[in-house]
Amino acid sequence: MSFDDYKVVLYRNQPEGWVAEIPAISGCHALMPTREEALVELAAVFRLISDEYRERDQPLPADTTEIVHA
Repeated sequence: MSFDDYKVVLYRNQPEGWVAEIPAISGCHALMPTREEALVELAAVFRLISDEYRERDQPLPADTTEIVHA
């Protein structure tokens, strides 16, 4: 599975910060000053987590995230 196979949730954490996360993967989130930086950092975090799963020969979790109110 790749980054594009997951739903990304992006929201303001505070007036000067943004959170980007992949809810389906525990610990896959980033907090940065701008939306763009949060998304770039999230992609980097995803790669690190994906590498860890690959090293353990485990599949990444399936994305079961449902967007109910957007």
